[in-house]
Amino acid sequence: MGKSSLLSATSAAGAADASDAYDRLHAGFRWRVPARFNIAEACCGRWARRPGSERHVAIAWQNEAGAAGLCSYAELQRDADRLAAALQRLGVTRGDRVAIVMPQRPETAVAHVAIYQLGAVAMPLSMLFGPEALAYRLQDSGARVAIADESSIASLRAVRGECRELETLVAVGAAQGQGDVDWPALLAGGGKGGSAAFEPVATAADDPAVLIYTSGTTGPPKGALIPHRALLGNLTGFVCSQNWFGLGDPRSRAGRDEVFWSPADWAWTGGLMDALLPSLFFGRRIVAWQGRFSPERAFELLERHRVTHSFLFPTALKAMMKALPEPRRQHHIDLRAIMSAGEAVGDTVFEWCREALGVTVNEMFGQTEINYIVGNCGSYVGADGQRRAAWPARAGSMGRGYPGHRVAVIDDEGRECPPGTPGDVAVHRLDRHGDPDPVFFLGYWRNDAATRAKYTGDASSPSTAGWCRTGDTAVQDERGYLWYQGRSDDMFKSAGYRIGPSEIENCLVKHPAVANAAVVPKPDAERGALVKAYVVLAPGRAGDTALVHELQEHVRARLAPYEYPKEIEFIDALPMTTTGKVQRRVLRLREEETARSAG
Repeated sequence: MGKSSLLSATSAAGAADASDAYDRLHAGFRWRVPARFNIAEACCGRWARRPGSERHVAIAWQNEAGAAGLCSYAELQRDADRLAAALQRLGVTRGDRVAIVMPQRPETAVAHVAIYQLGAVAMPLSMLFGPEALAYRLQDSGARVAIADESSIASLRAVRGECRELETLVAVGAAQGQGDVDWPALLAGGGKGGSAAFEPVATAADDPAVLIYTSGTTGPPKGALIPHRALLGNLTGFVCSQNWFGLGDPRSRAGRDEVFWSPADWAWTGGLMDALLPSLFFGRRIVAWQGRFSPERAFELLERHRVTHSFLFPTALKAMMKALPEPRRQHHIDLRAIMSAGEAVGDTVFEWCREALGVTVNEMFGQTEINYIVGNCGSYVGADGQRRAAWPARAGSMGRGYPGHRVAVIDDEGRECPPGTPGDVAVHRLDRHGDPDPVFFLGYWRNDAATRAKYTGDASSPSTAGWCRTGDTAVQDERGYLWYQGRSDDMFKSAGYRIGPSEIENCLVKHPAVANAAVVPKPDAERGALVKAYVVLAPGRAGDTALVHELQEHVRARLAPYEYPKEIEFIDALPMTTTGKVQRRVLRLREEETARSAG
């Protein structure tokens, strides 16, 4: 694969360098996705072959114990080659799923690169998942190998017997000795004569690369299958939201000092597709912090690593604002851009970032299936190194569709709504020029019905599928800015995490004291929403404080910590439709009314 074809998806944006008009940016942009494309080659291989790759830093890592170090692109590629060869010896072939259950650390990036160049499918799973959440995803995906460190090895061992297709558990870091094979031995060949040489698989741009499970409201979590080309589809949003130099040619030497950091877990779309992979695609340095988020630590990381670009959730920004209202009095901060997503930033945080950090926050909107589609762009730097205006960020707005994406607000029949009329935010499979938009997912894993329901037409055909609905309601104003109204289904976000009620409800019902349950968001000023559960008790059981704590621990032990209900209310019966479906909307409105009355 030559450089010209590899870079063609972004180089066309250079045609808009001479103009600061939003419409001209769109008009001048054309997707040119190569038939053959592989994320590993784009994000590592091509950089590792360049002179000086031993000194070209890919990852600057640091952990809570105080250890720190650098990983070059050459080192990243060498370890990825060794791991790919080792996985091949273990029987992993093209299309097989390999689970990665680790935090931000170099081994996580190595695993991704190795899996992609093997032609297999990376399945990142949060280290916060409990045994039940892990078991479901491992069983549903049929993953053959799982790679885990000390943060998740115990939970994986607990469900190992339930996952029949899971053949090998690779232990990393302090987890060594607790799996089937340890990471160092695997990369060294495990005494089987392994070689560091590996010939990457020539994947098509449409071949699957990542399987990420999204929480759903109408059943268990669904696996969104993401192709290699989707990374290219993310790039216009990345470079716009980060005021990045990359709207010009990525080979440009302008701004080679960019350093990226985000507390977003690399197991999620926000950490993987919004931070790790785009940073590596442009050959830049990303900071891997292996530890818990704290506002104080965030400022330390920004200063120590001279971070220039970041993705920070509104919850994180609020915590940083409260902890240190005037951070530049104590820290030297080099930030040039901040992207934020997950919930509304709000006027107060928006102004604080501008005044205290010297950066205008660019809000972004997307989802795993179609990521980085809408957002703001205060300015960008072209291939000639000159900064130009794009479209200004407006506090409270989701922004406008990024170049290459045809975004609209549509009604129930799939017709575009006039300005000021609420509707479903949707993206068309074809861009303004009639070319297929590469950002789209391939479909839901083993769930064709859910895939078809996502589109207004035939999901298998870009020319007839039409609009892909996000499930989020918004209003578009006369200038094309979108203003978020809420979810059109029962999904909600809490502290930046996307919450699906179904998985939590199913977990609660497994407790012997629970007959039925419904989970809804309770408005909260700090987190946007709290997870609240309405619980119908089984006959003979009484609700009290002790049971509330017991049910909370029941969920916390089986799912992710952010999913356990912060509040539980016992109720005689749940509101139901005539067809027997729980009316979560009734309970949600009750919580909103209570919040208004209290406010």
